[in-house]
Amino acid sequence: MGALLSFALAPTVATAQPQVPLADRARGADQVVVGRVTSVTASWRQNDFGDRLIVSTVHVMVDETLKGSSQSAIDVEVEGGTIGGLTLRVSDLETFAPGDRAVFYVQRNRRGALIPHRRGLGLQKLDNAGRVYGSGVTLEQIRREVRAGAARQP
Repeated sequence: MGALLSFALAPTVATAQPQVPLADRARGADQVVVGRVTSVTASWRQNDFGDRLIVSTVHVMVDETLKGSSQSAIDVEVEGGTIGGLTLRVSDLETFAPGDRAVFYVQRNRRGALIPHRRGLGLQKLDNAGRVYGSGVTLEQIRREVRAGAARQP
């Protein structure tokens, strides 16, 4: 049987993540895209603090670029994933599977790879109706807020 490794890398509370306005999330991100996950590949990586972790490279076909340079696809490194029988689940980050649609607020890490900006706040999975899971926020609201935040940047 496979082992299950699960621990938190950030403190959690019983409620959802802190409320951070969408415009603020977008303002600090290098790029904001809406896209569909086509593949997820887990591998061992060393993070910026020297910890060896399972990291999933989430390959995203970009449907729409809300901020930053337009690309047809991006790879986003998200901590957590499964290698063989070993699973790392990071409490403040989403997990992804092929077919998932989401808004990705990303920035570059020290190695130049794209990672979620503000960790879990930089990942918003969308349902089939274009709403963020667990909230009433719609993709149209996200579009308006991201564009408003980008317009206010110096």
